[in-house]
Amino acid sequence: MFQIFLGVLILIFGIFVKVTKDPGFAKSKRFSWMFIAIGLLSIITELVIMYQTRIVA
Repeated sequence: MFQIFLGVLILIFGIFVKVTKDPGFAKSKRFSWMFIAIGLLSIITELVIMYQTRIVA
């Protein structure tokens, strides 16, 4: 459950970095897709793991 929450936070941060106009985040803009991808992958992975363990149990 914590991994889903963490994935959502990383995803929100990636979207924030992508759309912000703040000059402090200018160097981080190129990493925004990486944060979005890591957030999505961790959410999907955790859901798959939860689904697989539910079927087995």
